[in-house]
Amino acid sequence: MSDRSGIFAGDDPFALAQSWLAQAEASEPNDPNAIALATVDADGLPNARMVLLKEIEASAFVFYTNYNSVKTQEAEGVGKAAFVLHWKSLRRQIRVRGLTSREDGPKADEYYASRSLKSRLGAWASQQSQPLESRGALMAEVARLTPTLGLNPARPPFWGGIRITPLEIEFWADGAFRLHDRFRWARDGVAAPWTVTRLNP
Repeated sequence: MSDRSGIFAGDDPFALAQSWLAQAEASEPNDPNAIALATVDADGLPNARMVLLKEIEASAFVFYTNYNSVKTQEAEGVGKAAFVLHWKSLRRQIRVRGLTSREDGPKADEYYASRSLKSRLGAWASQQSQPLESRGALMAEVARLTPTLGLNPARPPFWGGIRITPLEIEFWADGAFRLHDRFRWARDGVAAPWTVTRLNP
């Protein structure tokens, strides 16, 4: 652990993750907050998809979605999820594995209100992950709901945040000759102290 310096320095993995994301925001051409989110279904079959990470809190990571979506059903079914943040411009990545819970209060309301009106209406109209007859049918549903919901629609009861509280965070940076630098922060529970280990590339 003594050689954990430079871009890996610090005693708070969430502050370190925020620092890396801030650097990526200055160099990554599109969606520096995009994560590859992994879940498993009831049979243990893995699933992965790209979503946007919306907040790095003091002790967790948060994204927002439709609670009826497959990703939510799977994340809540086992209470666990994982994701990867990867930045080609920085040649770095962060891997996270942890426990899931809902962000279904004022913070979710605040984030929903910050979205564009069309995005807010779209959240109401989309029955995420369910079969859809056509794009036209989706647009017709948005048009049908718009007069009813008005210009300031409330957050749908089926839409909100998913918080991932990590038990493991790995910081990875590209190294010459594929001799990469990897540091894994791990703990036995959300209240337990972190142990930091350098891993072989």
